[in-house]
Amino acid sequence: MSSAYDLIIVGSGPGGYVAAIRAAQLGLRTAIVEREHLGGICLNWGCIPTKALLRSAEILDHANHARRYGLRIDGTVTAEISEVVARSRGVSQRLNGGVGFLMKKNGIDVIWGEARLAKPGEIVVSAPAKPPMQPQNPVPKSTLGAGTYTARHIVLATGARPRALPGIEPDGRLIWTYFEAMVPKALPKSLLVMGSGAIGIEFASFYRSMGVEVTVVEVMERIMPVEDAEISTLARKALEKRGLTILTSARVTKVEKGADSITTTIETADGKGRTITADRMISAIGVQGNIEGLGLEALGIATERGCIVVDGYGRTNVAGLYAIGDVAGPPMLAHKAEHEGVICVEKIAGLENVHALDKDRIPGCTYCDPQVASVGLTEAKAREQGRDVRIGRFSFAANGKAIALGEDNGLVKTVFDNRTGALIGAHMVGAEVTELVQGFVVAMNLETTEQELMHTVFPHPTLSEAMKESVLDAYGQAINA
Repeated sequence: MSSAYDLIIVGSGPGGYVAAIRAAQLGLRTAIVEREHLGGICLNWGCIPTKALLRSAEILDHANHARRYGLRIDGTVTAEISEVVARSRGVSQRLNGGVGFLMKKNGIDVIWGEARLAKPGEIVVSAPAKPPMQPQNPVPKSTLGAGTYTARHIVLATGARPRALPGIEPDGRLIWTYFEAMVPKALPKSLLVMGSGAIGIEFASFYRSMGVEVTVVEVMERIMPVEDAEISTLARKALEKRGLTILTSARVTKVEKGADSITTTIETADGKGRTITADRMISAIGVQGNIEGLGLEALGIATERGCIVVDGYGRTNVAGLYAIGDVAGPPMLAHKAEHEGVICVEKIAGLENVHALDKDRIPGCTYCDPQVASVGLTEAKAREQGRDVRIGRFSFAANGKAIALGEDNGLVKTVFDNRTGALIGAHMVGAEVTELVQGFVVAMNLETTEQELMHTVFPHPTLSEAMKESVLDAYGQAINA
């Protein structure tokens, strides 16, 4: 079979399917190749289903602490893990079908299979290793399969997979990745989480809410090491208050498997070491790009540290070939992939005023309890760059809405360039900060200064008022501090 397109996208995750839709809007004849499930890892095994799990955890926590709000719940509140998982999977299936509908609506062909680059402008698609997860809603315009397909432009959006340490490889039974952690058949009594990035901390938070004894082991000196140090410290205190055990400057060096448990040897900074036995372990030490089997080597496509090297528009070193999303390198975030896809396609289509992606303005969110969100430079990074900075802080303990919600454990921290007044970083921990951070992202994208933020009217009572107070504090004008 041979079929020619303007654009073929390999991978239907957030970057891939968004890029396909934008290409179709711009009049490009577009196809998307998917080997397993529309929506990719984010929709099916990442961002979306984990948030459904965490929502169940949040409701359970509120129910178990109803007396704080003057409410009485008679009887025991328990988690039916099978029903929690079923709800999470249902959310993913609904959105999976939604992507199928969008492909049909926009006239995008879906090719089921695994793609390999034959040469620039040509791919060979073979049957997938396992049957694809078909959408429940209307199927795309045409569903194609194995064959040879050509296009003037080919975009690789193949995503990433969990990274594994030699000797501590996940086995799907005792040592889990996020795949197994998302669909447990039963709750373990104890859990060890290796890695304290967003994935590790979110699962640690979820399982603790479910009543599991959780230990987090992090090789760096603090958890969530990409976050501002002050925010990281506050998050740790809050998580430990919830009953999590956290070991930093520590590494798992050995795992011994029992019949239904694992025993880990942990090397600590003091050199003493310790052993911990747990029912299950989650390996959450990061992800690596899916670059294997694509034919990159034969075409001379440059890679670095397991990812494809691209410029600010997704272009590789080979004309007509592009890469976006996780496979194109960090930050490995769904919203980065989406925006990257749009930029790449608009550049391909020849639109004017297409700007390269500014990675300093990509927000990061961790949906643990309490939530963590940030954008831009940390205080330490700004000072490392030699910037003269002003720092503002405002605690949720002085925010009326946070107190009314019973969620007064939080902080908003802002970083300004003292010379220009530009907002160059914002870092938050507390209730719903993942919904608040976009306000700072918009401000930074508009190159807003402290004066504009200080003269913006924030509604009362809201958590967002803490954002303005943090700005005011940076300039010695905080009202409620």
